[in-house]
Amino acid sequence: MGTLVADIKPAVRHRIRILVVDDEAAIRETAGMILRREGYDVRTAADGVDGLRALSIYLPDLIISDLNMPRMSGFEFLALVRKQFPQIATIAMSGQSIGEEPANRIADAFLQKGDYAFVGLLRNIVKLLSSSTAA
Repeated sequence: MGTLVADIKPAVRHRIRILVVDDEAAIRETAGMILRREGYDVRTAADGVDGLRALSIYLPDLIISDLNMPRMSGFEFLALVRKQFPQIATIAMSGQSIGEEPANRIADAFLQKGDYAFVGLLRNIVKLLSSSTAA
């Protein structure tokens, strides 16, 4: 007999892809480990130049980027991302206070390093991803 729509198994869900860009290896590795444990597909890059290389082979749903990095700052990297991939949600992080205005121009959210726990980062991720998929 015919198959009922309710009997059809849903397709395998797309795992949310996240790119973490930070020149501090400990932050990259810790963020990657925590995000993978939460079920995200995570790639990492050491700076903006490596982040651009990663984007050529891996298009994430969300980018988390430090702002102060060698070779290419997070400001430059996120500005390029915003221009070329406006659909990608972004979170900027910095160990220095920069004020909200500059960060709001290049990122959807800003986190001050040291002032947040990874729980706060996870909340921001969920919030950004749920609002981008609702649009």
